[in-house]
Amino acid sequence: MERDWSHLVKNMPNRLAPSMAKDHPNLPVVKEEGCYYYGLDGKRYLDFTAGIAVANTGHRHPKIVQSIKDAADQLTHGPSGVIIYESILRLADELATILPGDLDCFFFANSGTEAIEGALKLAKYVTKRPYVISFIGGFHGRSLGALSVTTSKSKYRKYLQPSSLTYQLPYANVKECPPGVDPEAYCIEKLEKDFQMLFNHQVTPEEVACVIVEPVLGEGGYIVPPRGWLQKIREICDQHKILLIFDEVQTGFGRTGDWFAAQTFGVTPDIMAIAKGIASGLPLSATVASHELMQQWPLGSHGTTFGGNPIACSVALTTLEVIKEERLLENARNMGRYATEKLELLKQKHPVIGAICSVGLMIGIEIVHSDSKEPNGEGLARILDLALEKGVLFYLCGNFGEVIRMIPPLTVNQEQIDEGLQMLDEALYAYEREIHIFIN
Repeated sequence: MERDWSHLVKNMPNRLAPSMAKDHPNLPVVKEEGCYYYGLDGKRYLDFTAGIAVANTGHRHPKIVQSIKDAADQLTHGPSGVIIYESILRLADELATILPGDLDCFFFANSGTEAIEGALKLAKYVTKRPYVISFIGGFHGRSLGALSVTTSKSKYRKYLQPSSLTYQLPYANVKECPPGVDPEAYCIEKLEKDFQMLFNHQVTPEEVACVIVEPVLGEGGYIVPPRGWLQKIREICDQHKILLIFDEVQTGFGRTGDWFAAQTFGVTPDIMAIAKGIASGLPLSATVASHELMQQWPLGSHGTTFGGNPIACSVALTTLEVIKEERLLENARNMGRYATEKLELLKQKHPVIGAICSVGLMIGIEIVHSDSKEPNGEGLARILDLALEKGVLFYLCGNFGEVIRMIPPLTVNQEQIDEGLQMLDEALYAYEREIHIFIN
């Protein structure tokens, strides 16, 4: 006899590895629709995570569901290279029209981590150089190659220190800027000094294959760098013939209000890793570069069995159509501005809110101790629980787990933002009452 669903949930710790079963909040759901999850408990939850920036077109968009069904009527698996099929070729053509610069050649895989692995391998193979530079706080994945450039949390690397040859530099931090100093100028000057120190004392630039960076720091705390900071990285890479990799796994497909953060910041990398929002929840990713660069990466230097699945590629094509037809880039910009304005008003009411950082619908809300203003990860965890009780799902990020990620589907409307932030407001008041902060 089939076991009751609720019994399966209770038995989850015995069946799933702790690295899966211990995440937050493990909300049992039976259905998803638009911007909402429907729980096993009968409640409806507003989803401000979008499946961790995946469901950019919303959950179970009718055109996406139909696209899955139609594609499954033709092919379910396609080991590209052994066979070839229309959806993967058409997707490559369509992506080439929305990516910046001359990024027009693709190696399709299944996950963001795989796209990063491909990007690192491509850079090393082409340049014949051994070293990679990344930035402290960056998250690029958990496989050993990707882990070598991931530094958002030390626990991800515990007992797994990779042997890859990598160096890390500080990410841009406008909060460190002294009063009266232009934040962009401060970050650029510090970046130049950091690169010079690295090149003078640890590795020569002629040995560096690539620099990899998230154009907006994701899991590391939703930090938005100054535009000029990214442009300076591009300039330094050009100066030393170092390839620049953008990790756009989380920022891509409209999240920042443009197709990609590269366009938002006006910087075109040599290689890009894309995933998450590409196929509205189906596993798909790509390592992207120019045709000229990709031609130096020959057969046998990389490969995949499942990458570029025909159903996922068909759904990715439909995802691009929906984003265009429903003007979701514009909606991301407009709703992002609206949500940020509302959050700034909440900040005036709640002393536990620190910095608010946003670009498009990629919004970080820092939670701090009301007296010291130091990061408060424990408080954030409680606030997320209280918000979930009210009916809205958020997720966390930051080195101390101190930043609330607000990343709703790009289909979100003003009423849903009002609904979600009202519930967050109530959760903040409830938390402040618990810790005996009394607000007039």
